[in-house]
This record gives sequence, structure tokens and C-alpha cells, in this order.
Amino acid sequence: MFIINSFKSLLLIPIYSLSITKSLLQTALSILHNLFTNHNHNFFSTTTLVDHLLSFYFSYHGLKPCTINLHDQDHTSIHIWIPTHPTTTTTTSRPAIVLLHGYGGNAKWQLYRQIGPLSRDFDLYVPDLVFFGNSHSKSLHRTVSFQARSVMEAVRRVGVERVAAVFGVSYGGYVAYRMAEMYGEAVVEKVVVVSSGIGCTEEQRVEELRKFGGIDRVVEILVPENPKDLRMLMDLAFYRPPLAPTPTFVLRDFINVMGSAYINERRQILHELLTVDSGRPCPVLEQETLILWGDKDKVFPMFLAYQLARHLGKKSRVEILKDVGHAANLEAADGVNRLVKSFVLDSFMYETSTNLTSKFYVVVLSPSN
Repeated sequence: MFIINSFKSLLLIPIYSLSITKSLLQTALSILHNLFTNHNHNFFSTTTLVDHLLSFYFSYHGLKPCTINLHDQDHTSIHIWIPTHPTTTTTTSRPAIVLLHGYGGNAKWQLYRQIGPLSRDFDLYVPDLVFFGNSHSKSLHRTVSFQARSVMEAVRRVGVERVAAVFGVSYGGYVAYRMAEMYGEAVVEKVVVVSSGIGCTEEQRVEELRKFGGIDRVVEILVPENPKDLRMLMDLAFYRPPLAPTPTFVLRDFINVMGSAYINERRQILHELLTVDSGRPCPVLEQETLILWGDKDKVFPMFLAYQLARHLGKKSRVEILKDVGHAANLEAADGVNRLVKSFVLDSFMYETSTNLTSKFYVVVLSPSN
């Protein structure tokens, strides 16, 4: 369905200038080249096709990819999508938002449903986290703090010293939270956390891991090496199943193209998060924080959203999305995007339920609850 919709979008794109025409031709040639010269395959790759369509989609909405070498001793390199014409360099400035993905792909695959709607009002900065996508490092650090420092340094290298908000999904939520803690409100003004188990107690962590068969089994699912585990990851991420099961050859192709690099590093990150980092005290942020959660989340139970909000106090706000699973930013994208826009632009001016789609409802949690 995504491929079909993407082709429809391509047919509707007007050619405004010679530079856009050149970019489209370069993208088309790149797609054809990669489809039929993929070093890991002897057949047509649907994953490669979709990946290039996503690149095209990001470019169409005013973003361009770049690689930022941080010049640290670990040779860390961050791949990040940035505005082609950032408003920080013009007379009309727009708020900057950093979007952070979780496990299960790179930034393009997880955040594409935010790009179109949010790019109308914000300058978007969308990095691949280290050891995901095209970001890499020789560092032995696997901590959330290392990810937060790397992202913030990359954003600063492209000329942004202050962001209106950092938005993180699942593992990206941990990184967003740590960025807010490390750099404070002077640098990170607001925080949006989507389906992220921040503040989970040791007892809760042990119980949730037990449900999935222990930490090793969780790592196998989140860093899948076979179609069975990838299918399970998809089942966990979404509440509403697809109209038809994804063919096994498509899942295998996705693993070969998107999941074969930095497997050990991504597994080490999970072990660090679920063991060492889980024992770290959860700080109370000074920033206003929006917490978004699907009521059918099978990865992080909904009570963790309320628990985090109580921990943060009066500057926090919970929005519960009805009939939505873990991948709330994809499964309820329209609602999530509208809430993020309202939160960042309107400074906690709440939308009424009559303005929201029928796909979700809103629960506002006060500290006294």
C-alpha cells in the first residue's frame, strides 16, 4: 500500500524549477542503479525500492541528506536529514524539531508519516541514531548518553543551537529524554515522548522481560535475523493487522538490506539499556513534556505513561491514543502530528475532543491523579 501511495504522490509532483528536475532525475537514476546492482541480492529488491521512494519523499518535502563527521576520537559519523533551505538563515524563522526513531529500521522508515505534515510548520532535523541506517562510530560506548551527545553535536554542526522540541519514538524517546536532561531548557525547549518505557522500575522491567521470554529473546526480536522474528516485531508494533500478511521473501529482503549492518552493536545497545542504564535514576525534566501512548501498546504497557507523568509533575501531559499499538506515530499519524504541532506552537493550549479524529481520544493527566 505504501508503494502504491508513493507512486500516486510522484505523479502529482509539479516541476517548479530546473534544480528540482535535476534532483528528480538523479534520484530516479539512483533508484534504478541500486535496484539492479544490489550487492547482496540477485533479484529485484522491494526494500531498496521503498527506501529510495522514502528518500524521494523526504526530498520533496524540503529535506536533504548529509553526513556529519563529528571529528571525535571515535570517528563518529551521523547521517541526518536537514532542511534544504533552513529558515534560521532567512528573515522568517520557524521552530526546529529533532525527530528520533526507535528500533526496526532507520529514520526514513519510522518517521516518514511525520515529515509531510510537520515540515509545513517546522524545520525538521531527522538523524539516524548511531549504528542505525548510515550513522556509525568506532566507539565502544553503547549508552543513551552517547547517542544524545552525538545527535546534539550533529545538530549544532548544521547551525542549530536551540531546538523548539525533540521528538522520540520508543528507543528514540530515551534519547530525547536524555538530550533534554543533558542540555536543559536553554537548548531543548520541549520534549515529546512516544511509547517509551522511561522511568520503568526494576521490578517492572523484570516482569515485562519475563513476558517475552527474557532479555535475550527481546534482543532477538528487536534485532531480527530471520523473517519469523521480524514478523513478531511487526505484530508487537501494530495493534491493527495489515490487510494481508507480508510475504516471507519481503521480510527476508528487508533483513538483508536494512538489518544486516551493526547487528552486534545494536544488540549491545539493548543490553546496556535493559541492564546497566535501567538502574539509573530517572531525572525530573525542567521542560514541558508531551507523552503520547497507544492504549493497545504490547511493548510498553499504558500504565507507564501515567507513571512517567506523575514523576514529571505539572509540566507533563499525557495523550492516550485509542485502538493504537506501540508504533503510535505510524498507526495514528494524523492525531500524533496534530498534537505535536499544537503542543509546540500553542504552548500547552489543549485541543478539544471535537477537533480530534475518531481514531483516538485524549486523556489529560494532572499531577494529583
